[in-house]
Amino acid sequence: MTSVALFKQDGSQNGTVELNDSIFAVEANESAEFDAILRQRASMRQGTHAVKNRSAVRGGGKKPWRQKGTGRARQGSIRAPQFRGGGIVFGPTPRSYNYALPRKVRQLAIKSALSQKVANDKFVVVDGLNFDAPKTKEFAGVMNNLKVNEKVLIVVTDEDKNAQLSARNLPKATVVTPAGVNILNVVDAQKIIITQSALSQVEEVLA
Repeated sequence: MTSVALFKQDGSQNGTVELNDSIFAVEANESAEFDAILRQRASMRQGTHAVKNRSAVRGGGKKPWRQKGTGRARQGSIRAPQFRGGGIVFGPTPRSYNYALPRKVRQLAIKSALSQKVANDKFVVVDGLNFDAPKTKEFAGVMNNLKVNEKVLIVVTDEDKNAQLSARNLPKATVVTPAGVNILNVVDAQKIIITQSALSQVEEVLA
């Protein structure tokens, strides 16, 4: 099994921890990662775009000129699409951009991304992140102890409320729980910090 160093909050090493090879040592699959990222980004789109068609624009009840005898083409409304101020033809309407992707493909994408982080030594496991009160300055000190100064994804359990509140104001940090680990955050982060208890939950979710 793959093993990585286990650290304490003060940055000292506290042994090693074994990782599940079926999750953290899989072969990179860029195709699955691409499809999963595309799906997640599509689902984030609001889809609230809309235009007014000729039935929705104001005015145009009167026929602009008589049917025959003017030498001009017949018209029924000044709100027809060819007139200025008329309705829009084939414009965007509210819609959902979300689409389905097989669960196994989504899981494979996350496993592939996590495996690359482990292979590139960008995966830091700590035995715990314990704070007496929410203190952003204290969490910044922990990151300095762990020698992490790049864009980081922090994975903690639901019980680590003080850690979540301490890290959420750090400009380069994104905090999620094991259930919230997603392909976009994993790929976007330059390094991952995860607690030992959160690691166990992630392995259960992706098993």
